[in-house]
Amino acid sequence: MALATAERRNILPSAFALTPDQQAILDTASDFSRETFLPLQQKMDDEEWWPPQAMPALASMGFLGVTVPEDLGGSGSDFFSSGLITQGLARYNPAIALSYIAHENLCLNNIARNASEAVKKRFVPGLCDGSKIGALGLTEPGAGSDALGSMATTARRDGDHYVLNGRKLYITNGPVADIVLVYAKTDKAKGAKGISAFIVEKGTPGFAVAQKLDKMGFRGSVTAELTFDDCRVPAENMVGEENRGVAVVMSGLDLERAIVALINVGMAERALELSIDYAKTRQQFGRRIGDFQMVQAKLADMYTQIEAMKALCYRTLAFANDLGEGDGGRGEIHKVTAAALMFAADNCSRVISDALQIFGGSGYMRETEVNRLYRASKLLEIGAGTTEIRKLIIAGELMRD
Repeated sequence: MALATAERRNILPSAFALTPDQQAILDTASDFSRETFLPLQQKMDDEEWWPPQAMPALASMGFLGVTVPEDLGGSGSDFFSSGLITQGLARYNPAIALSYIAHENLCLNNIARNASEAVKKRFVPGLCDGSKIGALGLTEPGAGSDALGSMATTARRDGDHYVLNGRKLYITNGPVADIVLVYAKTDKAKGAKGISAFIVEKGTPGFAVAQKLDKMGFRGSVTAELTFDDCRVPAENMVGEENRGVAVVMSGLDLERAIVALINVGMAERALELSIDYAKTRQQFGRRIGDFQMVQAKLADMYTQIEAMKALCYRTLAFANDLGEGDGGRGEIHKVTAAALMFAADNCSRVISDALQIFGGSGYMRETEVNRLYRASKLLEIGAGTTEIRKLIIAGELMRD
């Protein structure tokens, strides 16, 4: 599918409505996810299995490298389109959507926005055609919410290489990644201002997947602990300048929040869809449960919460669309992306909880789709900065002189 390049000034019409081209992108991603990835949900959840055909399939639709120029193998489109693709994928397979973000946004887009031309030419095409899977290596056993200040992984210059030592934890796509964008301290004395970013390739001596992690939800989006033991990385694999990794990671985290918010929207939409279908067919006391006012009230609340989520999330996507290289980590973009993700995650959890209540006992069964949505939703209040961290970001920007 060819993605149209939108005029930036017209990226989001009044009343937060999608343009016909944008609606077509969302519909295409949604239809593709329903046909291709919905049938894989059960196996992915039962076995924590990542389908190896997933990335090539996404690439065949033009869904990888959305913001990357065409001469590097991308679609030359915009960040808003990437968000809509995420929303569509999340409707019918949230695990695919989560791994898509780790690859497309946290790894590929970060490299494309911040790396040198030589590094882009080496790594970006493979990430765009789906032959390589990307991941981000930021969080550590002792560095979660304080990922930068408490970072213990180090990188020491040794001739034409940097020697990395440390561990990274909760890394989405970790077990299957071919390329990991890793953050490490190159100057410990400078603290968070002494961090640099490196591309580490699968098979590099000293780099290993220590363990695959067993999760409550999003189980098909495989997660790992990664270790670096005197791992020698070519100096040319650095992304950005030495000790300037904070600018790379902070702008990336703001973009991550903007796009992860759309996973919430897609999941909530699916929960409402499932609930409406169930309310129309489930009989109790000789009537459809959808004829009872208590169930109708829940459906009305769910619909209203989803529409509010979409309004804020689309506004945030439009704003993030113009984020420049190195921007982020401060100001309006920092505040609004935190607000969008916080609001979306909170309401997604409410919508899915109401959906499970409508389903009753059947929703409590592990093999049902609404149960998978319920188990997955909690992560969205924790990942990409917890709800509490999002509140601190918002309040910090509001109080800034």
